[in-house]
Amino acid sequence: MELYTDTYYIQRVLSGDTSCFACLLDKYSNQVHALIYRVVHNREDAEELTQDVFVKVFQSLKSFKGDCSFSTWIYRIAYNTAVSYTRKTKYEYLAIEEEQLSNVSEDEVNESLGLIRNNEQIERLEKALGKIPADERALILLFYMQEKSMDEISVISGLTLSNVKTRMHRVRKKLFVLLKEMED
Repeated sequence: MELYTDTYYIQRVLSGDTSCFACLLDKYSNQVHALIYRVVHNREDAEELTQDVFVKVFQSLKSFKGDCSFSTWIYRIAYNTAVSYTRKTKYEYLAIEEEQLSNVSEDEVNESLGLIRNNEQIERLEKALGKIPADERALILLFYMQEKSMDEISVISGLTLSNVKTRMHRVRKKLFVLLKEMED
């Protein structure tokens, strides 16, 4: 049970009681670390980037306007940090032809991705996620793992809502193609 709201802790930190930042850190650090780890695929890098995120959060706390939830604001910082890091490290991703994607129906994608239930299927999905660019992987993770709405993902990613929907549609098709290839 949460004793105080995020706003309470933010106001306390801004008024000089920096020890209250530990409450925000405790509340969000595991979720932020999980997102970053799944984007960068390296535990040490994820730990370092998570620390970077909370340093940025602390330093920028006075710029939090409250026009979105505090968790959405933190996720935006985490998203940008993780995606920027992967761009600098020059990961190589599997290219999927446009023709492969256009031959996949939405029903096939829904059916296939909806059937992921056992550990072997989850493992294959994790491998498939590792083969797509970090920004695409982050969108999927925010939606499915962090259970963020399309509106929240739009705020977090800085993309328009229609762009988020379009990219999610394409990424889901990519995952479908990758999972099919792993089965064969």
